Amino acid sequence: MNTRGRMNLFRTLALASAAIALAGCVSPVPLSDGTYTSPIGGAPVISNETPYSGALRCLSRYTAQRPLHIAVGQIADYTGKAEADNSGRKITQGAALMAMSALSKAGVPMVERFDTSVAEMELKYSNNKLITDDAKPGDYRKILAGSIPGSNYYLVGGITELNFNIRSVGANGTGGGIASNALKGTAGANMYVMNIGVDLRLVDTSTLEVVDVISYQKQIIGRQISAGAFDFLGQTFFDVSLGESALEPIQLAVRSTIERAVLEMTSRLYHAPQSACGGALNTSADPLYDGKSMTTASNQEKYNEKSRQEPYRWVGATDSDAEPGLRGQLQQ
Repeated sequence: MNTRGRMNLFRTLALASAAIALAGCVSPVPLSDGTYTSPIGGAPVISNETPYSGALRCLSRYTAQRPLHIAVGQIADYTGKAEADNSGRKITQGAALMAMSALSKAGVPMVERFDTSVAEMELKYSNNKLITDDAKPGDYRKILAGSIPGSNYYLVGGITELNFNIRSVGANGTGGGIASNALKGTAGANMYVMNIGVDLRLVDTSTLEVVDVISYQKQIIGRQISAGAFDFLGQTFFDVSLGESALEPIQLAVRSTIERAVLEMTSRLYHAPQSACGGALNTSADPLYDGKSMTTASNQEKYNEKSRQEPYRWVGATDSDAEPGLRGQLQQ
């Protein structure tokens, strides 16, 4: 066998060995534990935090002093954007659940109005004397007037904006020797920005008066970096490339926007001081501080609206030394 034949044989054996090694990760028949393979990964479950979660928990000392019951209604996706293959919506359909989590972090008492199907079924069974709370036969649950607490306010709204590629920038280059067998390389980098927008309103349940409205948007950034090289090495050539891409999580941006809106509404509703839970924000240590006296979040609409436009208000509020990150740190 000549040299070329031996090289072809070695390549064939190497490819066969790689195929066998990959096949070893998946068994064609169930293993002794009833599975075909073991899943990869081992990251632990962690708390779902945003930069505003710490400030929400800080507000719980104000919400505990004034028990107001808040319900969450529909916070729908009004962007109308869906995947091109019709596999689903581009934006989460669980914005109302995110608002409930935000209110819970702030210690706000809530009453369920979003999904009352189980309660309605129980009420139907109780009305027909089919449910009992005791083991004694014939002792059925009584329906008592006024047994369900009402809400003082309810939160509704929607996700109203999803704008792709607001602005993008990129650079690509190719270079190398002019000879046919000279080293050649490519490199490129791209960045692009999109945004989402949320509109929420707080409504008085008794009068249906809209007592607060907030419209927030958050920009989201993504990037792509790539590089490659092509060259001949004797009678062999090689072509290698590597790259990295990252996109800020869109659904996390929705959660952050909702938590900021809930935080602002809660601070106004419970008359929390303007400087509450804000660390150095809106104080003499804040470069954006305008020198005005501190006010409550409800007695000066003009000042309040200005403070709501400050982009880094409440960010990392419980830790003045923390870097404003995508996900806040859960305080132990």
